[in-house]
Amino acid sequence: MKLSTRIALSVTVVMPLLVLAAGLLVLGLVSRDLRQQQDARLQDRASAVLPDVRALLAADRNGRPKAEQNQHRKVLGDVLDAGIRVRGANGATVLEGGPQPDAAVRLPDRTPQGPVTVRAKGHAWRVLSVPVTGGAAGNLWIYTAASSTDPQVAAVRRRVLLVALLAAPVSGLLAYGLAGRATASVRRLSRRAAGLDPAAGAAAFAGTPANIAEVDELSAAIGQLLTRYDEQAARTAQALETARSFSSAASHELRTPLMSMQTDLDVLAAHPDLSPGERAEVVSDLRSDHARLLELLGALRMLALGDLVEVSAFAPLDLCELVDAAATEAARRDGGAGLVLDVDLPAELRIFGWDSGLKIMLANLLRNAVVHGHLPGEPPRVTVRLRAQGGFALLTVDDEGPGVPPAEREAVFGRFHRRPGSPGSGLGLTLVAQQAALHRGTVTLGEVPGGTGARIEVRLPLVSEDEPTVRLPARRDWISRGD
Repeated sequence: MKLSTRIALSVTVVMPLLVLAAGLLVLGLVSRDLRQQQDARLQDRASAVLPDVRALLAADRNGRPKAEQNQHRKVLGDVLDAGIRVRGANGATVLEGGPQPDAAVRLPDRTPQGPVTVRAKGHAWRVLSVPVTGGAAGNLWIYTAASSTDPQVAAVRRRVLLVALLAAPVSGLLAYGLAGRATASVRRLSRRAAGLDPAAGAAAFAGTPANIAEVDELSAAIGQLLTRYDEQAARTAQALETARSFSSAASHELRTPLMSMQTDLDVLAAHPDLSPGERAEVVSDLRSDHARLLELLGALRMLALGDLVEVSAFAPLDLCELVDAAATEAARRDGGAGLVLDVDLPAELRIFGWDSGLKIMLANLLRNAVVHGHLPGEPPRVTVRLRAQGGFALLTVDDEGPGVPPAEREAVFGRFHRRPGSPGSGLGLTLVAQQAALHRGTVTLGEVPGGTGARIEVRLPLVSEDEPTVRLPARRDWISRGD
C-alpha cells in the first residue's frame, strides 16, 4: 500500500472521531449554556412576579376575593409559559398555574444557590424556590420542565453527526491529494536511487535539495551509505592488491633462500659420509636460511597488516612504556654481543596508536641500530631518547656505526633495500617508515651531532583534545611499492 493511501485511510478514520469528540464537547457546553439560560429566565420571572405574589398573599389574608382574583390574573400573566405555585404562611396553596409536576413531587423549600433539578416518574423539572417576606409571608415556586431544552440539544447532536459523516469522505479525498503531493519528492528520490549505476558511486547521486527536511535527510543518508560503500569497495580492492603483492613479493624473495636450502639438503642427501665439520657447516647454513625465511615472512605479514589496518585498532597508549619494553627485550636478546644501551625516557607520553604496529616499529629501530650501528670488532652502542616537543613525541635512536651517506638516506626506507652482506630482510626500516606514516608522523635518517654514526628520528603526534584519534592515509601501498 502506498504511503499516500495509508495517510488517506488514516485521516478518513481519525477525522470523524475527532469531529465526534469535538461535537461531544460542544454538546456538553451547549447543554450547560441552555440550562444557564433556563435558570436565568426562572430567576427573572420570579423577580417580576414577586411584588404581585406579595399583593396576592395580602389579599388572601385580608379576605378580599375581588382583589385576589385580580392578582391571580397578573401573576399568571407575568409567569407566561412557566409553572407557578404559591403557598401562604399556613401551608395552604393560594395559586397554581402553568405546567405542573406530579402532586406527589416534593418541591424544595429553599434553593439559595439557584434553581435545582427535581426528578420523579421519569420527568425532570428545574425548580426555583423564593421565600416571600414582608406583611404577607409565604413561599413562591417557579419551575419549568428540564426537557424544554431537549429540542435544541437534539438539533446540535444531529448537526454533529452530519458533520462527522461528511468529514470522512471529504477529509480522506483531501488527505489523499495532499499526501500524493507531499510524497512526490520521495518518489522522485526513489526513482533516482533505483536508476543509480553502482559503478558511478556517491558522486552520481548528488542532486538538488528538495527543501523538505525529511527528504533531504533521507537523500543525505543514501549519499553517506554510497560513500561508505565506495570506501569499502576501495578497501576491498586495496586488500586484493595487497594480497597479490604479498604473493608476488613472497615468491620473489623466498626463491633465493629456498633454493639455497634445497642445495644444502641435496648435499646432505648425496653425501652421507660428510665429515662432522662439513655437516655442521651445512646445517648452520640451513638454520641461517630458515631464520631468514621466518624473518622475511614476518616482515611481509606486518607490512600487509599495516596496509589493511583500520582506525578501530588504534587506542591511547603510553609511548614510554612501549619504548622501555622494546629496550628491555633488545638488551635481553643482544646482551651476549656486548650491547651497550642507554635509554632516557620521561614519565609519560601518550599517543593515539596501534599497539602491534608500534611494537614492531620499535623492535626494528633497535635491531637496525644493533646490527648496523657499530664498527668492526666493537660492541654496539645504542642511545635511545624520548621527549615531547611542540605537540609531538620525538624519539631518537643513535648508534656509533659508519653511518649512511646522504645520497642513500631516502633509499634505506624502500622495500628490500639491503647493504651488501646484511643479514636482514631489507624490510626493517620499511616497517618503521610505514608505521610512522600510519600514525601521521615522520621518520628521518641523519648523523649523530658531534660524532660518528647514524641517528634515526621518529616524530609522532601526541594525543590532542581537539583531535583525539588519527586519520589513516587514503592510500596505503607499502607492500606493493617497487612492483
